[in-house]
Amino acid sequence: MGSDVSDHATAPVGRFAPSPTGPLHQGSVVAAVASYLDARARRGRWLLRIDDLDPPREVAGAADLIVETLRALGLEWDGEIVYQSRRGAAYAEALAVLEAAGATFPCGCTRAMVGSGPYPGTCRNGLPRGRRARSLRVRVDARVIGFDDRVQGRYAQRLDTECGDFIVRRADGLVAYHLAVVVDDAAAGVTDVVRGVDLIASTPRQLHLQRLLGLPRPGYAHIDVVRDARGVKLSKQSGAPAVLPAEAPAALHAALAFLGLAPPPEALGAPVRELLDWALPRWALRVPVAADG
Repeated sequence: MGSDVSDHATAPVGRFAPSPTGPLHQGSVVAAVASYLDARARRGRWLLRIDDLDPPREVAGAADLIVETLRALGLEWDGEIVYQSRRGAAYAEALAVLEAAGATFPCGCTRAMVGSGPYPGTCRNGLPRGRRARSLRVRVDARVIGFDDRVQGRYAQRLDTECGDFIVRRADGLVAYHLAVVVDDAAAGVTDVVRGVDLIASTPRQLHLQRLLGLPRPGYAHIDVVRDARGVKLSKQSGAPAVLPAEAPAALHAALAFLGLAPPPEALGAPVRELLDWALPRWALRVPVAADG
């Protein structure tokens, strides 16, 4: 789907990258709208990528329904849709770079062996006797990895104490999410990632991989997530209801309101293009207000 947005080299490039594990819900609509407005308000490009890396979790027809819903929301993307399932060669090349640099090691641990804490380094210096390689992990060290988030402010982690050496190729042979994301964002020239704050803790792992692979670092903005009446984040796992194409105008109106751009009451039911045209000149990322003390 094309647009009349300038292709100037210095223009920002944003992206939306849903996983086809089900249809969009209102939380994912908010993330899509925020990313779209942030790119378009600065006359940038906005890309669509389907993160279909995990076939066992995918729902048949979900990718097509996501695309149809985005069209119904009026969120037009630039260029062709990228499907991660077709990017295996690029991921294999990145893994080869990491392995050649000595940045990875084979791991024979199951999830049950590792438990819920940071990876304890069991296989870091070689597989224990009698254990076969299952996954491939990337080494981390004691350095603090941080970044300045456009919404949340400064965020930093010490990966060795907070997650440990992490997986870049799973036991089933599939490449891990963090590696695929940084490879694909770099290949597409993404300059700005706008997504939910529930993903902020994964960002230092992605920064670590960017450094090891010599990839550029985009800017990040982690926005508030939508929650239900119980205060639970909307997600497919929590049973969040789907937003279907026919419901797109109302979903867009609600998303704009959540993002601090509540259209006037008379705009309820307006065509999505009118709502987006109204929102674009008013767009600004909302920074959370710090609590007193």
